[in-house]
Amino acid sequence: MNTAPADPDQNTPSDLDWLFARQRFGVHPGLGRVRELLAGLGDPQQHFRTVLVGGTNGKGSTAATLASILSAANTRTGLFTSPHLTHFAERFVVAGQPLAQPVVLRALARVRPVAEQVGASFFEIVTALGCLLFAEAGAEVAVMEVGLGGRLDATNVLEPVLSVITNVALDHTAFLGETHEAIAGEKAGILRQGRPAVTGIAPELWPLLHAAGADLWALHRELAVQVRFLGWEGSEVTLSVPGDQLTFRTPLLGLHGAQNAALAAAAALRLGAGHGAVQAGTAAVQWPGRMEVLPLADSPVQGRIVLDGAHNPAGAQALAAALRGLGVSGVPLIFGAAEDKDIGGVAAVLAPLASRVILTRAVLSPRAADPAQLAAHFLGVPITLAPTPQEALAQVRGEALAVACGSLYLIGELRPLLLREAAETRERWQ
Repeated sequence: MNTAPADPDQNTPSDLDWLFARQRFGVHPGLGRVRELLAGLGDPQQHFRTVLVGGTNGKGSTAATLASILSAANTRTGLFTSPHLTHFAERFVVAGQPLAQPVVLRALARVRPVAEQVGASFFEIVTALGCLLFAEAGAEVAVMEVGLGGRLDATNVLEPVLSVITNVALDHTAFLGETHEAIAGEKAGILRQGRPAVTGIAPELWPLLHAAGADLWALHRELAVQVRFLGWEGSEVTLSVPGDQLTFRTPLLGLHGAQNAALAAAAALRLGAGHGAVQAGTAAVQWPGRMEVLPLADSPVQGRIVLDGAHNPAGAQALAAALRGLGVSGVPLIFGAAEDKDIGGVAAVLAPLASRVILTRAVLSPRAADPAQLAAHFLGVPITLAPTPQEALAQVRGEALAVACGSLYLIGELRPLLLREAAETRERWQ
């Protein structure tokens, strides 16, 4: 996926400054405000079909793969994801390309007065903005990544023709509950009675999804997946669904990447996509910042670095398994995370893979934990503290391979340094 250019003058107060300032008001679950907001904009969501993609981990790569398949099927497709890594306009993709920043800003200027009138939150505004942009761009289908949970998430005001729930793990427990069952119940809110759905959640949680009455295909029941790993090239996946089977390739690394691609392929088949579109779309998908391999700039040994947004224990386990499958161990690890995450749980999984750990923070994220606070969780491995992502990268310049993971805000600050691109400079909360 290409990145959109940054706002040309970030020092001038703008609608984007106003929007980012609203991040500080926090998360306020509920559907009333976003319904009012969309109504005030003429209900743009009624101009396209919607697919909702939720889950604790993997929902972004699944959504991106599904959008890629639908585009390959000659369907004009919008893709809404969050958070963005480097540029705000990355959240709004149509036909495989982020919308231009001026297009996004013009639409935001229309949204702002209505949003102020109804008191909408940051994510509610961004959701409505996406709907308006997709309607204006003539999208036939919008693949919408759910923000937080499902039942009360702003995206759930839309009426999906199909829903996907990738998995359930313990994250955002203050909002969603402290058990897998409670979180699954919240995520089941994006399902609709009698409408198709696809899931990769654990079998013991299936009854919670069945209670919603959706026509559910579940991994290891209606869906069977065989994976042949292709090293750093990704995987070859054979997917069996009721009455059909196909084989495709995905560049997404690790077993979790292959399974996410399989969920997207199953969803696409349920929407009527053919085998050719599935094979073309899965092969073409790009999902930056998630098991993404980039060159280490200025490395004397042509080194590489793996970037991944593993910020909870389940994500860390998926990352660790993927690295082991690639024969990776004993590598330097750059890590930073938000202070409200289960840092101890993540560290317990990742520390055994690291030769040393460089602890840093996303400088634009007020939620980021201080590197010195992170150090207590990484015991038995050499530790270096780096106040900024730039200083963290300097610590691994001479390495053949390094890994950087944790907060997506951290990954979003590392990527432009590696790619020598300009980046936005606004604070990041959501």
